[in-house]
Amino acid sequence: MENLFQKIYEMTAFGDIIDKPQFLIMYAIAFVLLYLGIKKHYEPLLLVPIAFGVLLANFPGGEMGIIQADQDGNMMLSSGVTKNIWDMPLHDIAHELGLMNFLYYMLIKTGFLPPIIFMGVGALTDFGPMLRNLRLSIFGAAAQMGIFAVLLIAVLMGFTPKEAASLGIIGGADGPTAIFTTIKLAPHLLGPIAIAAYSYMALVPVIIPLVVKLTCTKKELSINMKEEEKKAAKPVYIKNMRVIKIIFPIAVTTLVAIFVPTAVPLIGMLMFGNLIKEIGSDTFRLFDTASNSIMNTATIFLGLCVGATMTCDSFLNWTTIGIVVGGFLAFALSITSGICMVKIWNLWSKRKINPLIGATGLSAVPMASRVANEIALKYDTKNHVLQYCMSSNISGVIGSAVAAGILISFLS
Repeated sequence: MENLFQKIYEMTAFGDIIDKPQFLIMYAIAFVLLYLGIKKHYEPLLLVPIAFGVLLANFPGGEMGIIQADQDGNMMLSSGVTKNIWDMPLHDIAHELGLMNFLYYMLIKTGFLPPIIFMGVGALTDFGPMLRNLRLSIFGAAAQMGIFAVLLIAVLMGFTPKEAASLGIIGGADGPTAIFTTIKLAPHLLGPIAIAAYSYMALVPVIIPLVVKLTCTKKELSINMKEEEKKAAKPVYIKNMRVIKIIFPIAVTTLVAIFVPTAVPLIGMLMFGNLIKEIGSDTFRLFDTASNSIMNTATIFLGLCVGATMTCDSFLNWTTIGIVVGGFLAFALSITSGICMVKIWNLWSKRKINPLIGATGLSAVPMASRVANEIALKYDTKNHVLQYCMSSNISGVIGSAVAAGILISFLS
């Protein structure tokens, strides 16, 4: 009977958890993320799969955690044998490393999913608000300053330029872009960078109000954009918006491909997704597939795999803590950069701009714009800035992808 109870105890995970209480910290992190996604509704489509992936990865014996290879692709297996992941066929990865590693190295590490998700984002995005307010799109570009500021800070702190670029790109508030850049420049940091990027994206409703409160006055936040628009000598009217919307993704892809070819995988797929949306009924089936079944499937696998990289061994160390802190700094600086650009603009322009538009120069579409609109309505119940914020917000998507292409081009 004693042997039976001993066998039952060894079958459970209690012994491993007692020997390694760090697992309890990871469970707490997973539960907090689940709470934010389920109860607080902070990007549940992303945060719930990520949080559950964290949970799965930290059950001893479950073999659902991602085993990260080093910079050369080498990893130590549980048997004590060292193998190169790129020399292992997929069926060997599935057999020796488990299901989650199979999905991770097939879909994430190869760089397959980020462009696919960008295609879905493009299919779900309406560039109309940006095209109607092109002058506001400059603030989406200004917000990318946080990426390069943190890059310099990270280099001074001891990160290599490639690692620093992967850390700085978190400031673009775009998970697929952060993953794509890190795969190209610092694949050994993919786990913590992906977690930081997606966690801060989910916390946009917390971070934007915090930065806005620290940097903006009540008078600035009360600027009514519709009233300021009336000061224009002659309102701009686009006669045939549908034609412009069809031409735009083709033109942007062509220009980016010429000037920043390394950004084409992201920008090209983003614009392709948008093009099949704007063409209309002729490509409706393609649009429906890209924006629904493909997008949802990709999001599920991306979230679970990203969460599964967050094992206690890979997450509870000083490098990861530095990435989390640096990622928050990049995020906050990007928001601040957009706000400061608006403040500079307002010094010289008769038509003032609400700094909330600068605060949304991130890639977190459309959540950042919704958060900014809610802030504006607190100061003036008639001040709806959503459409104006979307202009900056959408340009931020393009800006972060171009910034990633520039970093990859210079540092690869």
